[in-house]
Amino acid sequence: MTRSGHARAAARPSPVEAPSALGRLRRVSTETPGSRIPAVARSDDHAFAVWVAEQAGRRLLEVREQGLEGKALKDAGDAAAQEVIAALLAEHRPDDRVLSEEAIDDKARLEADRVWIIDPLDGTREYSEPPRDDWAVHVALWEKGELTVGAVAQPALGETFNTGIPSVVPPRTSARPRIAVSRSRPPAFVEALAAELDAELVPMGSAGVKVMSVVRDVADAYVHAGGQYEWDNAAPVAVARAAGLFCSRVDGSELVYNKDDVQLPDLIVCRPELAESIVDFVRRHGTD
Repeated sequence: MTRSGHARAAARPSPVEAPSALGRLRRVSTETPGSRIPAVARSDDHAFAVWVAEQAGRRLLEVREQGLEGKALKDAGDAAAQEVIAALLAEHRPDDRVLSEEAIDDKARLEADRVWIIDPLDGTREYSEPPRDDWAVHVALWEKGELTVGAVAQPALGETFNTGIPSVVPPRTSARPRIAVSRSRPPAFVEALAAELDAELVPMGSAGVKVMSVVRDVADAYVHAGGQYEWDNAAPVAVARAAGLFCSRVDGSELVYNKDDVQLPDLIVCRPELAESIVDFVRRHGTD
């Protein structure tokens, strides 16, 4: 899977055959067939996050081809991706703690210096609706109070965005600002925000995909309130920050991770030039 900032519908390889972003993290890749860890990923956490996200993504693509539908496909995907990620972390980063949507929360992470924050399958609804590609795998590393590593794989798109090679956000191609929103439940306040900014709303699936849409110039902002958890946005925020985008809570305050309460219900990810207008709108009008 590549990390390019644009979807290349006509030329991109099929998802299963898409090249790994690891090849771009080092000139020479020593990856061997199967799921054996590449040499670069043994010591480089950025490369490791990419590799883990892509291994889970490949497994999710396999599960998607097994003929399951609806809830059965959602559940199988969640379980398969969690199994892959948990096994790889246990084998290759055994001293680190893990916070995952699909695992029991081990509170020992609160005393740890390194915590992997994982969403094995972000956008289960979209995953269960082939051939939709707006679902993702999130792998982030929190170290001593900061997000330091992130990888967001979009397996059906053939892309893995990561902090090892920060994305270069293209110049804006739209005359009007574009705000990424949920295709099923866009927050009402975002409609009012769009009216004030003369922006258009762009519906799409997973939270990670929405954040990456800003990285890719598919949208210019993602503004959310109404419920998320740390695993929903840790990896996407790490990638977005590395690309130079503005990231905060909706009131402009800092996003904080590895807390006892893992709820992180709101965020803004946007081009820096839109940040002041968006934060000011929320401060004046709230999110109700």
